[in-house]
Amino acid sequence: MTELRNVEADLAQFRTRVVVAGLAVLVAFLLLAIRLIYLQVIRHDDFDAQAESNRTAVLPVVPNRGQILDRHGRILATNFSAYTLEITPSKVEDLDGTIDALGKLVTIEPRDKRRFRKLLEESRSFDSLPIRTRLTDEEVARFTAQRFRFPGVDVRARLIRHYPNGETASHVVGYIGRINQREKEDIEEWPDEEQANYRGTDYIGKLGIEQHYEKELHGITGFDRVETSAGGRAVRSLANTPATPGNTVVLAIDLKLQKLIEDMFGQRRGALVAIDPRNGELLAFVSKPTFDPNLFVEGIDVDNWKALNESMDKPLLNRALRGTYPPGSTYKPFMALGALELGKRSPQTIINDPGYFMFGGHRFGSPENERGGPMDMRRAIVESSNVYFYTLANEMGVDTIHDFMAPLGFGQITGIDLRGELRGVLPSQDWKRTTYKRPEQQRWYAGETVSLGIGQGYNSFTMLQLAHAMATLVNGGVSYAPHLAMATVDQVTRLRHPIPATPPVSLGFKPENVELIRQAMHGVTTGGTATRVFAGAGYLSGGKTGTAQAVSLGKHERYDARKMEEHQRDHSLYVAFAPLENPTVALAVVVENAGFGAASAAPIARRVFDYLLLDQYPNPEDLAAVQKGQAGRPMGTPLKASDIAWPTADANGPTPSGPAPAPEGGTAAPPPATTSPRPR
Repeated sequence: MTELRNVEADLAQFRTRVVVAGLAVLVAFLLLAIRLIYLQVIRHDDFDAQAESNRTAVLPVVPNRGQILDRHGRILATNFSAYTLEITPSKVEDLDGTIDALGKLVTIEPRDKRRFRKLLEESRSFDSLPIRTRLTDEEVARFTAQRFRFPGVDVRARLIRHYPNGETASHVVGYIGRINQREKEDIEEWPDEEQANYRGTDYIGKLGIEQHYEKELHGITGFDRVETSAGGRAVRSLANTPATPGNTVVLAIDLKLQKLIEDMFGQRRGALVAIDPRNGELLAFVSKPTFDPNLFVEGIDVDNWKALNESMDKPLLNRALRGTYPPGSTYKPFMALGALELGKRSPQTIINDPGYFMFGGHRFGSPENERGGPMDMRRAIVESSNVYFYTLANEMGVDTIHDFMAPLGFGQITGIDLRGELRGVLPSQDWKRTTYKRPEQQRWYAGETVSLGIGQGYNSFTMLQLAHAMATLVNGGVSYAPHLAMATVDQVTRLRHPIPATPPVSLGFKPENVELIRQAMHGVTTGGTATRVFAGAGYLSGGKTGTAQAVSLGKHERYDARKMEEHQRDHSLYVAFAPLENPTVALAVVVENAGFGAASAAPIARRVFDYLLLDQYPNPEDLAAVQKGQAGRPMGTPLKASDIAWPTADANGPTPSGPAPAPEGGTAAPPPATTSPRPR
């Protein structure tokens, strides 16, 4: 039986299928066309940038860090070029095995391993960390030949910070170190432009001038745009924005004077601050003991860190900035000036000094060698009468004393260009109410005021504050903010730019009152406690010795240094200025646990003045006597300071890199003592 088909129906069905297939193809091509337009037109710029990014890489070019110089152009901080062997932990499978294998190619000491482990704890796993620095050319060649065996390990050429003078002025200069995690988090809070300037940077200022002037010293990061291969290796440079080196910072300190003062302290602890009262420039800023900042540049090893951090002498403490001490009798000239300015006493007022002062049933004593008798203001300063100033403090009251002393800088932040300055304590009734918790502790007792007059009690100040106050006093009450940096030098233009100074503030002291105090302090050097030290000086100066308690004594205890531990003995202090007319330097010095001010502190001050005013430098015999606290006036014939050679770098140090130095010119708080005070 033959099957009949409907041809027309089949054709119609076929035509329908063709139309549907055609529409499907048309829609597909339409979608492709839309996608093509989206990719080639709308997203063209984005994909072009991605393609360019795959082909090229933008590498940061870290700038050379600026130098730090003293006022005469001597180098305090510079850079040198060196190769470092670095490991990226995230790219290394067996870290210990890799380090052991590297040790067969280059010398890796145990201290290098300990330092690397310390850095590893403080850094992220994808950071490149040095395992050895200052590789020799032979070591670089040996590693390069075997580099294929050590994925994640590479040799890099770096500029390494170097402090050619070692421990000298270390608290002033500070140091740089690798950026830690906390600092990275801080940088992430900076504006985008400042963040970009630290891309590729591994180091940042940690202390001193290196920290305070970080942005001046760092420079401006450059960028190198390079073409890369499929493996990510640079093929050729396409464009380059060179880095701008950091500016040089020129300090006011005299490095040779700084070194002399540090040598005069010897193995003793203490601080000295010397200021030019005419402009606030710090000529010397000494804290002893010191430390070697070079230890910190590539990460300090565990042994050295333990030695510095656990030492009883606290070499990392900047005593000039953060050490607070009772000022002792060095406070008396300021008390006398306050009495004159506030009309509390006239210079001729006589106070009888029987050797003690009774108040509220308590006996406030004086040193056994105090002569006593009737005291006017000048004699009270020259002979350091405790009784005169006990009675003066009682008459003035704690709040009056506070209000007069605060503008002089006591208990205040001076604004020096270093971070971490301590305020100290200038007591007042309000201070005590806010400091203590229990009601009986918050109350101010009249007997507590008495000790303030001789620089004891709750008084606690830094040597910076004491020197700043002395500079203000001898400058007629005109106060300049103390500062270390004088200028910056642009390393591109070589132009010197003075750092803007804070405008001076006049405290309005009467000239006749200032002159009376200056003359009385001059009397200290001619007929008072510093007479032996300043005998035969080729200039006139003024000063005041002080002896401040490190520990309190009981009511019936007597001070005997021979029966006390060294760290319990009195501190030796001296404040001074010179020359008498138109002073150019004012200073404050403390030698911890060294006894009377005239025995240890004043001899150091005498030789500072001899250096600055007479171009004299102590001979070895005299220097040794000063170090032992056995000196008075200079012994023998002094050397000529300008003839003392100063090396441009340490003998064993590397050759510095970077621009030549710019020429000069061009455009530990002890407890307050409340009994048996012995300031002198």
